[in-house]
Parts: sequence; C-alpha cells; structure tokens
Amino acid sequence: MTSTTAADRGALLILNGPNLNLLGTREPEIYGSATLADVELLATEAATAAGFSASCVQSNHEGVLLDAIHAARGTAVGIIINAGAYTHTSVALRDAIAAVELPTVEVHISNVHQREEFRHHSYLSAVCGTVIVGAGIHGYELAVSYLDKTLN
Repeated sequence: MTSTTAADRGALLILNGPNLNLLGTREPEIYGSATLADVELLATEAATAAGFSASCVQSNHEGVLLDAIHAARGTAVGIIINAGAYTHTSVALRDAIAAVELPTVEVHISNVHQREEFRHHSYLSAVCGTVIVGAGIHGYELAVSYLDKTLN
C-alpha cells in the first residue's frame, strides 16, 4: 500500500517488511490488534503534522524493500523502517540504508530484547540514527518525532 500527502519539508519513506501485512491478526498478544492500515494512518498523520509527506510501502519480498530504499535516494529526506524478520538476517538491507545516506529510524512494535535470542541482533541498527523497540505502533510516531528534530 502506498499513501502520499503533500508537505513542505520533504517526504518520509515508511517501510514495513515481511508479515506486517498480517498485523491485527498475527500474534495479537505480541503485536496488538492494530492493522497495517492503522500503522500507516498513524505514521502518515504524524508525518503530516510535522510538515512531511509520507509514502508507505510494505512487502514480504526483500528485493522490493531494497528497491524502495534505493528509490528514496533523491526523493525522500528520511526513512522509517520496520524490516520485521529481515532485521536479523539482511546484510543487503543494511548496505542499502548505508548507501542512500538518509537519516533512518529502525522501529519494532514489540520489545525484541524480551523475545527469542535470535531477535536480539539487528544488522540495521548500526546504520540507523536510532532504534525504537517495544512502544507498540506508537513507535512510528516516535520515529517521525525523531526525524522532525534531526531534520530541523
């Protein structure tokens, strides 16, 4: 799904990875009852309030996520990414974020540090300006706030 709103401060890419299309029905005891549409609306409204436009992309395919990051170079001023399981496996996403040189925030709805050991490592964290974990879907609002201050 892609949504865009007009704004003066530039565009934010809001990127959601595998299985996030199942939010609201997938393990609600971990991820809550909010849907991907709820997340995208919340993030887009926060971006608009801060003077940004927002483009939302979700894919279960790593290459689509890579293409979206590459396309953000020259069209976006910042990235918010919840790479889902790719966080723990994808050097390619890490390298793409580093290559585009855009301020990036890594977001996780659950507190990954309270979960399985394999979720404790992120390939993305080292190339992101900050990491927000465990704040539920409000982590996306916090990410917009961080970019708002960073891009001032």
